[in-house]
Amino acid sequence: MKLHKPDLTLVDEKELVALLQKGDKGAFGELYHRYKRKLYYNFRKLLKSESQAEELLQQLFVKIWENRLSLDPDKVFKAYLFRIAENLVYDFFRKASRDKNMGAILMTVATENYSHIEEAIYSKEREALINRAVASLPPQRRHVFTLCKLEGKTYEEVSVELGISTSTINDHIVKATRSVREYLFVSKEFALLFLLAFFIK
Repeated sequence: MKLHKPDLTLVDEKELVALLQKGDKGAFGELYHRYKRKLYYNFRKLLKSESQAEELLQQLFVKIWENRLSLDPDKVFKAYLFRIAENLVYDFFRKASRDKNMGAILMTVATENYSHIEEAIYSKEREALINRAVASLPPQRRHVFTLCKLEGKTYEEVSVELGISTSTINDHIVKATRSVREYLFVSKEFALLFLLAFFIK
C-alpha cells in the first residue's frame, strides 16, 4: 500500500524547508514555485534582460539545492533566499563593471529608483552612508536638509526656525538631494543599497 503524499501547496514554509534539507525534490519544487515570479520580476527589472533574469533565477535555486544541508528551518527562508539574490546581482554588476553599456544601465535604473533606495536606507537603518553624504554638504544646506528630511519638519516650521523663506528652503533641498544622490552613486556601498531597494521585504 502506497503512502499518501501531502499536498505541498498546503504545507507551511518551515516544514517545506525541513523537507528540502532532507533532499525532498517536491518541497524544492514547491518553494521554487512560490518565489520564482517575484524573484524573476526583480532580476528582470534590475538587469533589463529576460535571458539574464532567467539565468540568475536558475543559479539562485541551484545554490539553494546545493546548500540545502545548511538550511535552518527555524530561520526565515525568504530572507535567506533574497540575500542570495542580492549577492548574485551584485556579482553580476561587479563582473560587468568594465562594460560601459552595462554601467549605463545600472546608472539609469538607479536614477529612476533613487527615492526607493532612499526609503530602503532608512527602513534598514543604513544611516551611516546617508550621514556621510549629508556631512559633505555646505553648513546651511546640511542644516536645512537635516531638519526637513531627517527630522521630518515642514518647510514652514524650518522657515520660522531659521528665519529664511520657504522658497529658499526648497532650493536648499533640491540642491542637497542632488548632491546626496551624486555622493551615493560614487560610493562603493551604493551598489548594495541599490540592490536592497529591489529585494527589500
